Amino acid sequence: MRGRWAAVLLGAMFATSVGAAPGDNTTVVRDLASRVGPIVGSALACRDIGRPRIQTIADKFQAVIKETATNEAERDTLSRLFDGYVADGRSAVTSGRSDCRTAERQLTDLEQSLAGTAPSLAGVIGPSAATAATAPQAPIPPAATAPVVRGITANEIRFGIAAPFSGPSKELGRQMKLGIDAAFNRVNDAGGIEGRMLRLVSADDGYEPARTLDAMKQLYDKDQVFGFIGNVGTPTAAVALPFALERRTLFFGAFTGANVLRNDPPDRYVFNYRASYAEETAAVVHYLIKIRRLQPRQIAVFAQQDAYGDAGFAGVAKAYRALGLNDSAILRLNYKRNTVDVDEAIAQLKAQKLAVRAVVMVATYRAAAKFIERTKDAYPGMVYTNVSFVGSTSLAEELMLLGPRYASGTIVTQVVPAVGGYSSAVMEYKNALAKYFPGEQADYVSLEGYVAANVLINGLRRAGPQLDTEKLIDVLENTRNLDLGLGTALNFGRGEHQASHKIWGTAIDENGKYQSIDLE
Repeated sequence: MRGRWAAVLLGAMFATSVGAAPGDNTTVVRDLASRVGPIVGSALACRDIGRPRIQTIADKFQAVIKETATNEAERDTLSRLFDGYVADGRSAVTSGRSDCRTAERQLTDLEQSLAGTAPSLAGVIGPSAATAATAPQAPIPPAATAPVVRGITANEIRFGIAAPFSGPSKELGRQMKLGIDAAFNRVNDAGGIEGRMLRLVSADDGYEPARTLDAMKQLYDKDQVFGFIGNVGTPTAAVALPFALERRTLFFGAFTGANVLRNDPPDRYVFNYRASYAEETAAVVHYLIKIRRLQPRQIAVFAQQDAYGDAGFAGVAKAYRALGLNDSAILRLNYKRNTVDVDEAIAQLKAQKLAVRAVVMVATYRAAAKFIERTKDAYPGMVYTNVSFVGSTSLAEELMLLGPRYASGTIVTQVVPAVGGYSSAVMEYKNALAKYFPGEQADYVSLEGYVAANVLINGLRRAGPQLDTEKLIDVLENTRNLDLGLGTALNFGRGEHQASHKIWGTAIDENGKYQSIDLE
């Protein structure tokens, strides 16, 4: 079908773009790339298809790019976009999602649609009068006549994720993307959304705000994404969020519980799946004081020295005030982002005259593990708690490398159910993980990515075929009692852009596995 669609759409788009402005031509070429690229890539994966045939198509398209682009940067962007679609087509065959018989038919249809077309903008984008007269009479699918929307073609909806894929926190980005990809793949195997496949494009910011703007620009300007999903981090969100809001672009399901994404009233383009850090730390403070019977002054906060740490510390302070306690004397122990330098924090801890018996940690997994390693023997019986952003699986692995006694009893609050459980949501997630990423273990971060993606997918399905950002937001704001098998209903509204407020308690056992605990 893709080959026939391409033939029809190419003829129609070539005809309707006569006299278009340069910017319109660029949009047309982007859309054509999403149709021609996968066909070229599929053919390249098949040895029996002659390379000269494929090269002819590729050369024609590159010539069109050359004449369409107004400068070298735009030419490079269009070429990279086309190459990306070629890679997708090749992958479709090598992964078994398509086959060489289909690839041959698609290529033949494409060759016939371009038969006799000159490899120039005038010949390809603006065809002859005879071609222009006949092409519109082809049976064009409805999606082809819809207004052009960034990141949406007749066969694809493109999302972006800016996250750390390098550096000390890279596992957070990898797991978040893994969960979203698993959800997208599951939907794509079932035919996609109104026949459109969901695609996730990633950009690495290393969990450094100084790199986030470039990552966002790459996704928005070069990859032309429809919206953002699953961005990782609070300090990076402080940079990414204004970029998305200025462009009125969807910013969905970020992996952070910070208040910067939770304004009152909420920003129209920002939607969160997860509970906030304030809710996580409130649950922990309540647990330590009411259940473990600790005195407020016996609790310290080990926090990253940035917006992430600030958000967690503010949550602890708010929880103190809610309990009628003085929050002015809470001890904060700091460390610098993307390091495991905990010396200053430990020096502060040792300087305290009153014994600290619990530490609320607002950190990433390596720094948290290093802090526990350095304090475990000096403070026997210390209760260590972590918010969900820590990266639960990675934290357990780091601690188990040190030995079971370092891991056992460490608490992590979660915003998704226990991955070792048998809820409907967890079982569905594990099945998707096994199918699309065999060998990958269940993980709290990837589960969160999977759940957040499914909340978005529900909205996309309800938005219908004529999709755009404003329509999707209107649909999302009318999400009521969505049941994904989590054990809690999910809701959005005009004044509520956070779907879940549920906190689950877990603790690591002597085998490095997480067991559920009751926080109330």
